[in-house]
Amino acid sequence: MCYGAVHVLLAVLTAQVVLGDTGERTDQKGAVAALAETSLGPVLLWVLAVGLFAFALWQVAMAVSGYQWVSPERKRWYRRFGSIGRAITGVVIAVAAISYAVGSGQKSSTEQSQTWTAKVLALPFGQVLVGAVALFVIGLGVAVARKGVKKSFEDDLDMSELPSGSQKWVERLGRVGWIGKGIAYALIGVLVGFAAIEADPSESGGLDKALHTLVAQPYGVFLLALIALGFLGFGVYCFAAARAHKG
Repeated sequence: MCYGAVHVLLAVLTAQVVLGDTGERTDQKGAVAALAETSLGPVLLWVLAVGLFAFALWQVAMAVSGYQWVSPERKRWYRRFGSIGRAITGVVIAVAAISYAVGSGQKSSTEQSQTWTAKVLALPFGQVLVGAVALFVIGLGVAVARKGVKKSFEDDLDMSELPSGSQKWVERLGRVGWIGKGIAYALIGVLVGFAAIEADPSESGGLDKALHTLVAQPYGVFLLALIALGFLGFGVYCFAAARAHKG
């Protein structure tokens, strides 16, 4: 549920960009920073951190021996690799939460991405390596969005565990959430790709820069609103998945 709460906060921050407020950091750490500014900030941050660490441990367990209901085995391994990624994300956000709870901030995803890109570009064949990473991130975004389009996320849920009448809403929110999140990943990959082509680290960036870049484009506000709905849908879907997930 903590993982879902982070995505709901992301939806709120993304909506603020749609409404013209560009001062907020629209990434996972920005969501944590927003939580830190509330009256119960430190307490909520520690609760969030504990919940995210528990989520990460669950994902590790799923990566080791979960998804036995998935076949063929190749798809099972895809799901397990996805769990590893979610475990890493959970730990990163949890560490950020603790940092804010004790009074020290962290770099945004954009700053970290630009630092990393600069280091890789300085290596032999650096542009090729950064380009390969860009293609991987774009491919990841396509795979995540495809999961929403094909509704394959339903394979991991026991719908009978959900209240009567809510299954349709979970299906719709899941589709919107997975597709929106996939689009956001693909945007990050495109920015990294521009950095590879231009050999300029400042062209790269994380989710924060991707969304702020998008809003400046024709129809960007409309697309950003869809992504905000996607984050909101994914966050609410996570609440349902916490109750009905198999394994």
